[in-house]
Amino acid sequence: MTRQKSDGRVVPEGRRKLVPTSGVERRWGGKATTVKQQERQLVLPLGTAEKTTAQAEVPNGAAAESELSAATYAGPKPRSKEKTVAPTTMMEEVAASLDVAFQAVAANKGAPGPDRQSIEQVKKHLKVVLPALSASLLDGSYRPGDIRRVWIPKSGGGKRGLGIPNVVDRVVQEATRQVLEPIFEPTFHDESHGFRPGRGCQTAIAAARRHLEDGYDWLVDLDL
Repeated sequence: MTRQKSDGRVVPEGRRKLVPTSGVERRWGGKATTVKQQERQLVLPLGTAEKTTAQAEVPNGAAAESELSAATYAGPKPRSKEKTVAPTTMMEEVAASLDVAFQAVAANKGAPGPDRQSIEQVKKHLKVVLPALSASLLDGSYRPGDIRRVWIPKSGGGKRGLGIPNVVDRVVQEATRQVLEPIFEPTFHDESHGFRPGRGCQTAIAAARRHLEDGYDWLVDLDL
């Protein structure tokens, strides 16, 4: 950095050097995958519901062996008194929550995504889908599918765009929410009402009325 006399500003000399990141690992990030692995994973949202139980039971190569070993976290919580291995990373917690997450997605119903796999179709093959999904999360090869765009009419006229992910992607999203929400929810500001449990438009309006009663003249609606 060199200091110039004009306006007393500091003017940088050239550009900063880029810091190599090849040896840096993210705390919760997944491993790099080869092109072949990515190609295999890209069809996961389209093909998981079509796999048969026989296909899932017969491992084929090291990749299948890795998937089966990593998929031990995908099953429901055991009711026996046998000791189980507790998740040690946040991604393992997400993978262990897939079964409960699917129940929440199924209760919420919803239309199929671009792969046209309905909740009922995925449910029929759940013993195959969840282990495969868990394995792809743990080995870092999971890639979400496309979003189906639909337009629904608005009460005031016009239409609002709605994105519908595949069912398996909604399961991953719900499992991630179950893990992250208890961590970050207590840190949000009390005036934040969007997409939070027990909050919404009605609680925001009630808070705005309280501010008006307290003598404030301006209310600001921020959408980040």
